[in-house]
Amino acid sequence: MESRFLETFLLVAELGSLAEAARRLAITPAAVAQRMQALEEEFGKRLLVRAGRVVQPTDAGHAILEQSRRILGDIRQLKTLAQTDSPSGEMRLGAISTALTGILAPALRHLVDTVPLVEVFVLPGTSTDLYQALGDGSIDAAILVRPPFPIPKSLHWSVLRTEPLILLAPGALATRDPEQLLATLPFIRYDRNNWGGRLADEWLRRQKLRPREWLELDSLEAIAVMVSNGLGVSVLPDWAPPWPEGLSVARLPLPGPPLVREIGMLWPRSAPSGRLVRVLLDAFEAVSSGGKRASDA
Repeated sequence: MESRFLETFLLVAELGSLAEAARRLAITPAAVAQRMQALEEEFGKRLLVRAGRVVQPTDAGHAILEQSRRILGDIRQLKTLAQTDSPSGEMRLGAISTALTGILAPALRHLVDTVPLVEVFVLPGTSTDLYQALGDGSIDAAILVRPPFPIPKSLHWSVLRTEPLILLAPGALATRDPEQLLATLPFIRYDRNNWGGRLADEWLRRQKLRPREWLELDSLEAIAVMVSNGLGVSVLPDWAPPWPEGLSVARLPLPGPPLVREIGMLWPRSAPSGRLVRVLLDAFEAVSSGGKRASDA
């Protein structure tokens, strides 16, 4: 069985379109259809069916989805193990949105320039979703917020960035007391379903503050735009730039013991892709301002 046929099947199942899968693979739709026909003949079952304008897996197709992902993951790992002379291979990396726009792009640029045989496929998601994807083998490593529970010994954690919690206020209120602002202005809460949002909630509870709740959002960028328009204040991590353009906001230090959001890399200790993860960590170190990465945990 051709592994590229399985890859094509998974891509069509994900996108719901043979044409879009063909575009992503840089082949013709006819070639995609031929691959699917060959795969269905090998299984002796229809794997895809058209439903209106989209293509979706049949019952037989759904039955092989997860196992197909695991098989392709094993194949990628075998290719990595075979490359013993120089860093090369494929790595599937999950990353939260602020890492994608902030710290990841410069590291990937350095990787492309210095280790061109390493290919990184990036999957965006929340920390919770990426942790789950890491557990089921869908990705090889994840850049996420440090979990709010003990990290299993089977996983390795390396800190990339620490972000103190701040009070974000409209720019015109930069000289005001943070606690007074929290007591008088509407509060835009960072979603407590996010691990970073739980840190903000923990700080409020420590300070025994009950702000005037108004909104709860899961996007830091959206919160910053709301605050810039004078709609309230928020407690959130001072995430890596770039921030949205044209903001008029004040980043105010919070009173009391400081709390920080740790952003780091998480990956299985025993995974063959660990070598590629180390190559990416070296890229982060090379582009960091201090030239050093925070200590591994």
